[in-house]
Amino acid sequence: MHLGLIGLGKMGGNMRTRLRKHGVTVTGYDRNPEVSDVDSLEDLVDALPSPKVVWVMVPAGDVTRSTVEALIDLLSEGDVIVDGGNSRWTDDEKHAELAARKGIGYVDCGVSGGVWGLENGYALMAGGREDDIAIVQPVFDALRPEGESGFVHAGGVGAGHFSKMVHNGIEYAMMQAYAEGYELLEKAELVHNVTEVFDSWREGTVVRSWLLDLLVNALEEDPSLSKVRGYAEDSGEGRWTVEAAIDHAVPAPTIAASLFARFVSRQDESPAMQAVAAMRQQFGGHAVQAAKETGHDPADA
Repeated sequence: MHLGLIGLGKMGGNMRTRLRKHGVTVTGYDRNPEVSDVDSLEDLVDALPSPKVVWVMVPAGDVTRSTVEALIDLLSEGDVIVDGGNSRWTDDEKHAELAARKGIGYVDCGVSGGVWGLENGYALMAGGREDDIAIVQPVFDALRPEGESGFVHAGGVGAGHFSKMVHNGIEYAMMQAYAEGYELLEKAELVHNVTEVFDSWREGTVVRSWLLDLLVNALEEDPSLSKVRGYAEDSGEGRWTVEAAIDHAVPAPTIAASLFARFVSRQDESPAMQAVAAMRQQFGGHAVQAAKETGHDPADA
């Protein structure tokens, strides 16, 4: 299998490494010439055998849209484009329609695993036609974790990104629950070893999870989270999840509340949001804002 991969940042670069370790030939393109294998999209497409498969791993929105449109111009009938970023599922429907006019296949794939995916594998949620999924399957098999789970053909075009969107909405809610528990334990004078309490939950309890593991990691590195400002960004997928819940008349009060809590974090400092920010940094390498110092706010620099 020979794959073209566009976007070699934190996720894309690690994916290229994992794919090569699992026997997939990868030609990567990035605007940063220091990490790119070729000089242009044209060179990337020319380097691939037919049917050509190109995986797009760039920021959602205009960058993805322009990249997909450029690929449609360069590729031919029977080739396949995979959007592995965090695009909105409605964009997938538009891109698939444009690609189909030239007989080009289109697959959307939600990817979860963050900076740990290189070692542990990536959870993959794919949407698209069966024939197109089959062409890309060797890539999915190389990226996914070992074991029975970790990959799903979720449905038609858009189903992969829709599934990843809901996954991220749930993630928001889980992180918020852990964070609020952290703040309560910190405020209660009765508890003296908050990090150890969280660590004790990692085995044998119903709240154990990878997110809990990462929170413990963050607390062991910085027990009071004094180095992290309680300012949590949202990637957009939490908002889309709440919007989809409204569109389908599905009550989602917990996810909605966790989204709004992130908005509050941009107004007031809170230990709970310091915990959320620390977890985001642990699993995805997301940038965090340094804690405020007396007389100086790093956010104003």
